[in-house]
Amino acid sequence: MEGAKVWLDKSIDIEDALVVCCFPSVGMVSSVVAHFLIDHLNLEFVGGVAHPKLPAICLVQDGVPLPPIRAYAGEPICKLEGVCDKVLLLMSELIVPDPLVHEIVSSLFTWSKEQNAAMGILIDAFARKGMKGGLNGNEPLVEYEDTEEVDVLGVAATPKMAEILKEMDIKLLEQGVIKGMTGAMLSEGSSRGRNLMSIMVEADPRFPDARAAAVIIEHLNKMLPVVDLDHEPLLAEAQQLEDQIRNMMEGADSEPSPSSTSMLYG
Repeated sequence: MEGAKVWLDKSIDIEDALVVCCFPSVGMVSSVVAHFLIDHLNLEFVGGVAHPKLPAICLVQDGVPLPPIRAYAGEPICKLEGVCDKVLLLMSELIVPDPLVHEIVSSLFTWSKEQNAAMGILIDAFARKGMKGGLNGNEPLVEYEDTEEVDVLGVAATPKMAEILKEMDIKLLEQGVIKGMTGAMLSEGSSRGRNLMSIMVEADPRFPDARAAAVIIEHLNKMLPVVDLDHEPLLAEAQQLEDQIRNMMEGADSEPSPSSTSMLYG
């Protein structure tokens, strides 16, 4: 195999789909959100993204080996009437090595255009003011007004996505630097005029931040048929997912190999 390749089960149709992307974020927010969506939307593993230069590693869950970048799909209907009618989730606990980012992102855009996906949402997080993100320099650097609440910011690749963020009461990020997969996808989405946006939440980088993940899930509930939950039960469930993810990631290589600074984190 040469280069990046997106592969899905032949029965999966993503035409007019909302594609939710959860790549590594501060406080493991994206991982907690992804596992919550898999559970509550009854999503099933349907494929992934492969590249010959990705680290030779797999995740094992319930005895099943899974690729580091994987795709999940199911029957949920997007709540944005006339915009999307199904959901596909792309997720990874892997920090994609910088030399592979643009090639993988280009493959994702080519694939999503060929399959006529409707729009995409990138889930990310930024470190609380005064804290370091702990993602080997891959965390977003944003300027924002710190409040007592968990702050949420958005980035829109098109005016249409800016309107959706406004309808969700999410402020647009005024200034910052977003790196890695999220940054590359936003930049590519803007240059191609693709309907893509990122929702970013303030998180504590010292440990998996279930509270921040719960805030993201509450916002996603405006777009997806997630089971409506009060804040406290949602927080408790997010914390349980946090523990499951931490246990699942134990034993992953915590030291970068000589050929890559990428790692699975936990």
